[in-house]
Amino acid sequence: METLWSDFLNSEWHDWKGSGYSEDRLGQEKWQTYYLNQWQLKAQVPADDETVGVMRQFRSRLHDMSVRCAAGATLPAEDVDELNRVLDLGPVKRKAKLEGGELGIGLTPVREDWHQVMAEVAASFLRSLIEGEGGRIRICENPDCRWVFYDDTRNRTKKYCDDKTCGNLMKVRRFRAKKKQEQGRTQDSEEDK
Repeated sequence: METLWSDFLNSEWHDWKGSGYSEDRLGQEKWQTYYLNQWQLKAQVPADDETVGVMRQFRSRLHDMSVRCAAGATLPAEDVDELNRVLDLGPVKRKAKLEGGELGIGLTPVREDWHQVMAEVAASFLRSLIEGEGGRIRICENPDCRWVFYDDTRNRTKKYCDDKTCGNLMKVRRFRAKKKQEQGRTQDSEEDK
């Protein structure tokens, strides 16, 4: 499942096929436009270099938090403090709203900038932890991919970001490794004769 926070994390893209190529898309105008449109957020495009640097630092910290959660650990106080620091960058106003005849309360961003976007990312991460479980945060088991995702499957056994890409690739790799191992055993037994 793609979330606001995981999409932000995955702006640091790694070639899942194993070429070793990676790309930091966070500073790219094209990615920034896609991201804002995808999640219906507003900020200036392109983001200035200083802001991109701040976003990269936050992305790195958020990635570390995700790795800890994926390993089954709880967030230490320093991580909670960091999330609160980022949340403070994006003040919101409360607003009453009617949806389908039901009264509710909504939060409206006060600003329209990348700091506000980072606050929304932090809030999305926290919602995933609070409403779901930190143990559902996964890192794709394809070592070349490193994609971070939220496992929303009922049985909580999703291993790959996408079964059709990384899942199939890893299946082929296991098959080939098994065949190679079997061939090695066959050659060893023939040499023993």
